[in-house]
Amino acid sequence: MSMENGVVHSGFKEQSKDFATRALHDGQEPEQWESRAVVPPISLSTTFKQDGPAQHRGFEYGRSGNPTRNVLEAALASLESAKYALTFASGLAATTTITQMFSNGDHIVSMDDLYGGTNRYLRQVADRLGITTTFVDAAVPENVQKAVQPNTKLVWIETPTNPLMKLVDIGKIAKITHAAGAILVVDNTFMSSYFQRPLELGADIVMHSLTKYMNGHSDVIMGAAMTSDEEIHKKLRFLQNAIGAVPSPFDCYLVNRSLKTLHLRMRQHMENGIKVAKFLESHPLVEKVIFPGLPSHPQHELAKKQCHGSSGMMSFYIKGGLMESKKFFKALKIFSLAESLGGFESLAELPALMTHASVPDFQRQQLGIGDNLIRLSVGLEDADELIADLDAAIKASAA
Repeated sequence: MSMENGVVHSGFKEQSKDFATRALHDGQEPEQWESRAVVPPISLSTTFKQDGPAQHRGFEYGRSGNPTRNVLEAALASLESAKYALTFASGLAATTTITQMFSNGDHIVSMDDLYGGTNRYLRQVADRLGITTTFVDAAVPENVQKAVQPNTKLVWIETPTNPLMKLVDIGKIAKITHAAGAILVVDNTFMSSYFQRPLELGADIVMHSLTKYMNGHSDVIMGAAMTSDEEIHKKLRFLQNAIGAVPSPFDCYLVNRSLKTLHLRMRQHMENGIKVAKFLESHPLVEKVIFPGLPSHPQHELAKKQCHGSSGMMSFYIKGGLMESKKFFKALKIFSLAESLGGFESLAELPALMTHASVPDFQRQQLGIGDNLIRLSVGLEDADELIADLDAAIKASAA
């Protein structure tokens, strides 16, 4: 790992030089506000005065459109190299809205290792509506090819996956998806727009739980979907209004604020993540560390090929079982035992009993989500203090 002009480099793709500038300025032009406020104001109005019946000035009802939301959507589109962005009340609201583009009898191919809430929605909600899903290990592109059916309309992947940190070759999966006449969605939550931009690699839709890295302050629940396809955008914009799972103007203001420090936060998450991962990899009481930023990760070269860096997300297997894991969590002082990820604070959780408890037991066993698999979201604290906290907790687990 080397530093150049304050930027961490580990062989990943070179980052665009204007990313920070776009995060600060795109969609934020003061001229669009009558007051010319430098910080876009929060527009809380639920309705807007019209010049005549059906003659409005861009806004008519708060669910259909909001000035503060428009500012955020413009910024998000820019950061994902997209023409369009839409925001939703949560990441799962974005997932639900995307899935509503399809109908009874349609088929989805999904990554088998993915966020438990997405797994639950596809298995227990979409399936009940007649939209079936085949779960495969998309890290092997041939598995996706074999799972495609004549009625396949959507391929849904995460990369890296949650919680096993598998990488999916977005370009290869995009070719398979498009050859089948389907749409490729990539959940980019674990990487943020700073470290990975799936649309540039061939994806049709990129979605985020903005709750995580994009907001980064653990104080907003929100989701987003970005695309450059006009027809997809029209469908999603209609559904955004028709379903109504839209975010509040205040939350939009908060995420818009947070994007101004995204590049700074992600650089520090990566630097801390690499230090913590290297420490864990050398610890005698740790069986295995899964972190794309380490050369030991089986897909490290793919990470360098399609990513601009690696976030603070990692998983590791502690020696022992549930008892040792519980001792580990009880001994932590700086890391908080909590779900979610991507905030400024460091978090640790046990996927088998927490974020992935809704995943069927047989699937957790197949994937390797056992009682000794611990997921970390490495925050922005001092790296040496984080390492000391983990060291003490790991030793306590074996006491």
